[in-house]
Amino acid sequence: MSLKGNLGAQVEIKTDAKTFHDVFSARPHHISNMTPEKIKGVDLHEGDLGTAGTILVWNYVHEGVPKIAKVIVEAIDDVNLSTTFTVIEGDLLTEFKVFKNTVKATPKANGEGTIVLWHIEYEKLHEGIPDPHSMVKLGIHLTKDIDNHHVNQAN
Repeated sequence: MSLKGNLGAQVEIKTDAKTFHDVFSARPHHISNMTPEKIKGVDLHEGDLGTAGTILVWNYVHEGVPKIAKVIVEAIDDVNLSTTFTVIEGDLLTEFKVFKNTVKATPKANGEGTIVLWHIEYEKLHEGIPDPHSMVKLGIHLTKDIDNHHVNQAN
């Protein structure tokens, strides 16, 4: 069993790719308004929203338990519509030495909707820790909630 791994998932949504990308790259503090059961708040700790190097503190609910993750925004790619976060403090680091999450929005070829890709790169502290499939599921649920928010706002 390997301590290092990668997991991912794709979600098809109706929201356009740029709008979805902007939520994670420049407006993460709005996510709690779009999915309040899962994200209680995203606070700017250091830096400027929309720029790499910014540090954010995520207050979220994972499997019914309130959690905290302090992350650094490693990269924002406004051309390929991706944002990468690396956890630097918080609950995830009780089980993982490395936890990096990338969310990428790609316009569908027909121009109607978006494919959102979640990619998690991780290194567990020991072999007894399960792979973080539940964190991938959380990303899928966040994506659907954010999409529903934007679709309902447009109607």
